Amino acid sequence: MAPHETGTTMAATDMDMDMDMSGTSSSSSSMMTMMAVFSNSMDTPLYSTGWTPGSTGEYAATCIFLIVLGGILRGLLAAKSLQEARWLDRELDRRYVAVKGKLPAAEQISRDSLAKRMTMTLSENGAEEDVMVVRRQGVPTRPWRLSVDPVRAVIDTVIAGVGYLLMLAVMTMNVGYFLSVLGGVFVGSLLVGRYTIAAEH
Repeated sequence: MAPHETGTTMAATDMDMDMDMSGTSSSSSSMMTMMAVFSNSMDTPLYSTGWTPGSTGEYAATCIFLIVLGGILRGLLAAKSLQEARWLDRELDRRYVAVKGKLPAAEQISRDSLAKRMTMTLSENGAEEDVMVVRRQGVPTRPWRLSVDPVRAVIDTVIAGVGYLLMLAVMTMNVGYFLSVLGGVFVGSLLVGRYTIAAEH
């Protein structure tokens, strides 16, 4: 092959590569631009290409599913909050035990003159004798229990999974999906939000 032909071939190859790279970069930038704006397309896939609404009815059903899923998330948070309150009640019930042979506190105070001086007597007017304040030292840590912690871990995992599914639906940048997720959270919070005071994520 002649040197002139070799140079022409290399130049053509370089141009093809430049065009391919520019075409790839332009398609990538167009995809990024498309993902950065909301769309109202009814054929937006959800979670997989197999879940692509093909009609208005299917799109509405998908939106209803997301509303229900958002409500389920709020329900799970409420259930966790109620369960945590039950576990805490059980924990507090275990904390105080009666010891055989030990005098009750009232009887100890009546027999011990030092305890009488240190006892706090409250009335409508407040403290009327010397007061001894007992403080909790350090941060309380509840013990690990087989009947509690695995269940808590399962609940947290399910809550995280449902939350990520809702996040993926919002990341499609579809207006209908986004509003459906918000609607589900609103309805769920309206119904059971009063139980989730201690379970906000």
